[in-house]
Amino acid sequence: MTDHHSDIDSVSGKSTTGHEWDGIKELNTPLPRWWVISFYLTIIWSIGYWIVYPAWPLIQSNTTGMFGYSSRADVAVELANLEKIRGDKMAALGAASLADIEKDPALLALARAKGKTVFGDNCAPCHGSGAAGAKGYPNLNDDDWLWGGTLDQIMQTIQFGARSGHAKTHEGQMLAFGKDGVLKSDEIVTVANYVRSLAGLSTRNGFDAAKGEKIFAENCVACHGDGGKGNQEMGAPNLTDKIWLYGSDEAALIETISQGRAGVMPAWEGRLDPATIKAMAVYVHSLGGGK
Repeated sequence: MTDHHSDIDSVSGKSTTGHEWDGIKELNTPLPRWWVISFYLTIIWSIGYWIVYPAWPLIQSNTTGMFGYSSRADVAVELANLEKIRGDKMAALGAASLADIEKDPALLALARAKGKTVFGDNCAPCHGSGAAGAKGYPNLNDDDWLWGGTLDQIMQTIQFGARSGHAKTHEGQMLAFGKDGVLKSDEIVTVANYVRSLAGLSTRNGFDAAKGEKIFAENCVACHGDGGKGNQEMGAPNLTDKIWLYGSDEAALIETISQGRAGVMPAWEGRLDPATIKAMAVYVHSLGGGK
C-alpha cells in the first residue's frame, strides 16, 4: 500500500484519498450532506431520549428518566384493568362449585378460556402446549390417570401436586427394587418381561412366565393390584393398557424397576388463586380425558 497526496482519478475524474493498493486507488467520496445532518440529529435525539426515558443500567437498577416511564408498569396497569373487568366473573367462578361451572355455559366458557391461558403459562413446559405430555410427564388428553380423572380429582392434584412437599400432596412412588437390594438382576429382568406380557407385548426367549408372575405377586400386586390394573389411590399406573409414562421396552422397564420413579408435580395452591385453580381443573378435564 502506498500513501500519496490527494490527486484526481483519471477514470472517474474524482479526487482520491491518496491511498493506493496494488494499483487500485481509493476515491474520496464524501457522504451526502442530508445523511450527515440526519446522523447528527440522531445523536442529539438519543441524548434527549437518555434524559427523558429509562436508558442506562446502574449497579442495582437503572436511570428512570424525567418521565418515569416504564413499559413494565404499562403492562401491569393493563393487566389490573383487565382483572377489574373480569372481577365479577372471576368472583362468580370462585364461588361456584365445579359441578355448577360445568352446567353454566357462561362460567364454563370463562373457565376454559382462563384455564387454557394459565395452563400455557404454568403447565405447558412439562405437559406440552397441547397437553400431550412427554417421557415422565403424563398425557392429559387420554383417559389414563395416575390419580384419577374426575373434576374433583384433577383439582386436588393441581392444588396439592404429587410428592410436592405439601401436607396434602399425593405421596405414592415406585420403589427401587434393584438399588435397594429387594430383587436380584435376573429377577428384575424376569418381572420386567412379565409386565410386558400383561400389556400383550413380546417377551425375550426363555422367559419364565410362572416365575415372573410369582415375583410380581410378591412385590408389585400391593400397589398395582391383581393383574396389574393399577390403583389410583396410590398413583400406581395400569400396566395392561399399553400407556407408558417412562417407556415400555425391556431396558426402560428394567431401569424403572431397578431405580424406581418419583416424579414431582408442584402444588399450585398458594401460587394460583382458588378461582384460577378451578379454571385450570375445568380446562384439563375438558381436554378429552376427563371422566
